[in-house]
Amino acid sequence: MAETATPTTGQKLTAELIGTFILVFGVIGAAIFSSANTGLLGVAFALGLAVLIGAYAFGPISGGHFNPAVTLGLAVAGRFAWREVLGYIIAQIVGGILASVVLLGVLSMGKNFDILVFRSVSTGYDELSPGGFGIGSFFIVEIVATAVFLFVIMGVTSPGRAAGNFAPLAIGLTLAVLVLVAGMVSNGSFNPARSIATAIFGGPEALSQLWASIVAPIVGGILGALIYKVVFDRPAKLTA
Repeated sequence: MAETATPTTGQKLTAELIGTFILVFGVIGAAIFSSANTGLLGVAFALGLAVLIGAYAFGPISGGHFNPAVTLGLAVAGRFAWREVLGYIIAQIVGGILASVVLLGVLSMGKNFDILVFRSVSTGYDELSPGGFGIGSFFIVEIVATAVFLFVIMGVTSPGRAAGNFAPLAIGLTLAVLVLVAGMVSNGSFNPARSIATAIFGGPEALSQLWASIVAPIVGGILGALIYKVVFDRPAKLTA
């Protein structure tokens, strides 16, 4: 059997860029074009499927992060090399922005085009929250949801406890559930790259609240990763 070559840095970054493109293109495209008919369930399903597809396609190459909060959380937990963090985050942000640019191009050729449709899919609180929730609710749901997301990622990819080929399925389904919980509160991002991608076209409110959509998932990702590491990644005690 031929040995599989170790992916180069360029291949890893390209995989992260394309994977994040698929994520943002899928979930934001569904929110813009289909949510009027499918509701929040359709958006949650789209996000879960997009991550599932990306993880199966590119996970073996880059690890399938597609999210700066995931990259930072895994680095803090010792599961990812710090020297690769910056490159991954840049690739993820670029992939997300490219997806929004493509969606903008599609929208611009349609009837009744309004760029502020990106405002309705941007993450945030108060006027940007679909349910009118304030900043406190926003931070709680985004931090807790991202922490749960890291719990699942680390759990299904832990050596000796890994779910094998089912790991992407568990991760995608987790995101779908989290969107159903957080969608009406924050628009359910848990991902700074996704939030940046929509905020750049979302108008002044989206840009002014972008800081929160970056900080909350990163805090949640780091907390989730650290808690999992302390509780579950401790060396096993030797028995006589």
